[in-house]
Amino acid sequence: MPHPTPGPVARLRSLRYVELLTPAFTEAADFYEEVWGLKTVEAERGAAAWLRGTGEEHHVLHLTHAERTGLGRLAFAVATPAEVDEAARRLEARGITPVFGPAPLDQVGGGYGLRFTDPEHRLVEISAHVEAVAPRGRDAAVPVGVTHAVLNTIDIDAAVAFYCDVLGLRVSDWSEHQMAFLRCNADHHCIAFNRAEWTSLNHVAYEMSSVDHFMRGLGRLKHHGIDPQWGPGRHGPGNNTFSYFTDPSGLVCEYTSEVAQIVEDAWIAKVWRRVPELSDLWGTAGPPSKEIRCHMAGSPDPGPLASASASLEVSA
Repeated sequence: MPHPTPGPVARLRSLRYVELLTPAFTEAADFYEEVWGLKTVEAERGAAAWLRGTGEEHHVLHLTHAERTGLGRLAFAVATPAEVDEAARRLEARGITPVFGPAPLDQVGGGYGLRFTDPEHRLVEISAHVEAVAPRGRDAAVPVGVTHAVLNTIDIDAAVAFYCDVLGLRVSDWSEHQMAFLRCNADHHCIAFNRAEWTSLNHVAYEMSSVDHFMRGLGRLKHHGIDPQWGPGRHGPGNNTFSYFTDPSGLVCEYTSEVAQIVEDAWIAKVWRRVPELSDLWGTAGPPSKEIRCHMAGSPDPGPLASASASLEVSA
């Protein structure tokens, strides 16, 4: 008699932080603090930086100096260490062995967690009891935190199936068969997948407290001589405002606000047509430029553990 398929490994509460790998570490760290509006919590000179928004998360962006640009990890929050332990048991039942943990996290912000890789070699962290920080005032036009990441995938159906079946995310909407928007809480999406020729990071989005904060943030960037490469506008799927930029590494970062809130029992997923009037409900942004499309495509990313494995092979 076949065994029933195990359920999701955990109940994810939020996307906690994103780690980005960059050869242009110093320039990127300066950009995200001095221009983008995050605040450095801790830093290792020339090697790593942990930056926070105005919310309670210890850090929402972890920058790491690396030989290539890419995604370091996606970190999700769960409620308790017991949930981390249970997630480890459920991963093992699915034949997925964590590459770390469950154990105390030996990193800035502490916590208790585990890490594993998804089928396209992205590193996923699940953690609890990470240190909180006192909320900053929200008057300034700076990000509250990271709200979603869009990931390029070579197999969108397999990617969606894994993140729904294993991590318990729910599909909020599709943009034809090109993009899928997945949620873990009331926000319309915390992860979105974009069908592409290779696996890479498309962009990371940062939440602004309101449309007013969103527009004032664009004004601050303009003061620094930085104009949007696409935006401002308002997307159809998610109903969120958008404006896209590139950091000194060439990675795409987005200011956004007013993402649609999901009433779980009442929401019905839709398939949006990929036409200008639905990509931008305001009609203000125009089409994305070739430059921003190129940055969103990125370059093939073998995952953060690939370089470590190569180094071990060389040293052996």
